[in-house]
Amino acid sequence: MVDLTTRIGAVTLANPVMPASGTFGPELAQVFDLGLLGALVTKSVTPEPRSGNPLPRLCETEAGILNSIGIPGKGLDHFIAHAIPEWRRFRPPLVVSLSAGTNAAFAEAAARLADTPGIAAIEANISCPNLEEDGRAFAMFPESAAAAIAAMRARCALPIWAKLSPNTGDIAAVARAAEEAGADAIVVANTILGLAIDIEKATPKLGAGMGGFSGPAFKPIALRLTWQCAQAVRIPVIGVGGIATAEDAVEFMMAGATAVQVGTASFISPTALVQVIDGLRDFCTRRGFARSADLTGLALPGSGRLAAE
Repeated sequence: MVDLTTRIGAVTLANPVMPASGTFGPELAQVFDLGLLGALVTKSVTPEPRSGNPLPRLCETEAGILNSIGIPGKGLDHFIAHAIPEWRRFRPPLVVSLSAGTNAAFAEAAARLADTPGIAAIEANISCPNLEEDGRAFAMFPESAAAAIAAMRARCALPIWAKLSPNTGDIAAVARAAEEAGADAIVVANTILGLAIDIEKATPKLGAGMGGFSGPAFKPIALRLTWQCAQAVRIPVIGVGGIATAEDAVEFMMAGATAVQVGTASFISPTALVQVIDGLRDFCTRRGFARSADLTGLALPGSGRLAAE
């Protein structure tokens, strides 16, 4: 029997597979047992209500999708009062994705979430625009990433997972800065900026112009980022980006990820997460791994290699 138990710092998961923020909701309990997942990750919540970006917000590309949602929502007060009770019905640890425009707003929101029962960790979406840095994402630079995490850490005792952006020149430096500022784990990575043009109208296909690209074509980039971060930090790394199958998850874990998140694949198959869990168990059984955790880092330089069958 393969042991899929996974530890992300102080948080224990039944298995290393969870949804990516913004791609999943409690309504999927009508499709499969959400108790099968390692953790539940909410869509990002912002301190104040937001209307989101102009339509259209989503378009398909050749090997993925572009989105420019803009994090619409009713704000933190409504989230705590209405969404948290809905999520608490399910067994897996609850991870709340938090987005804010300033360090002070991040800190205040994190403090409020820390006082809310039923939350296992905060996923700090520092890939969002920093209003104190002309809208550049916190995670584009080590200094701004560290400042945001440090502000939250000073006000919040919950585990903080820093979600990084691929839109940076040195993601390893950003990961180290987040770790030094108090992050308990690194989530690698958010979507990469892309653009699609409607050639009949000569306009971008998204109402906001550019958007975040995700899906199968992003996987090699996200895998490379995971590999780099796993060698740069001592805290756990959670890999995300283009994961659709158990084989994808195994690649990320061998590249250094302790756990993985599945996003775009759930739009194609709502049970993709369960398929990844089942396939991961089957892979470990076939290759003789008693624990899925033993896969983590196998392909990193200096690590052991699997013997050929």
